[in-house]
Amino acid sequence: MKEKTRKQYEARAKIAKAMAHPSRLLLLDLLQNQELCVGDLTEKVGADQSTVSKHLSILKEVGLVESRKEGTLSYYTVSCGCLDGFFSCIETVLLQDLEGRQQSLS
Repeated sequence: MKEKTRKQYEARAKIAKAMAHPSRLLLLDLLQNQELCVGDLTEKVGADQSTVSKHLSILKEVGLVESRKEGTLSYYTVSCGCLDGFFSCIETVLLQDLEGRQQSLS
């Protein structure tokens, strides 16, 4: 495998790994349509602030979210516009898998 290709797959894996947590997927879903502060996200995720901040840091490190400061508050938003398609793809896979499992039981 070419070095460039390997680095591309490693970069993709890093993003996939950052997304591979239910709370992070929820955060991305919440931030797709609106900017929210850590306090709001903490309430919606149902975790403590330090945990939510850690999740946001991981998502920010791979470029999925961006933040801005306003006084003492940090506001986050999704930094890419392609997550709707990604989430739609995942839902399609889940539905196809479910249908396949149901057919195998019939």
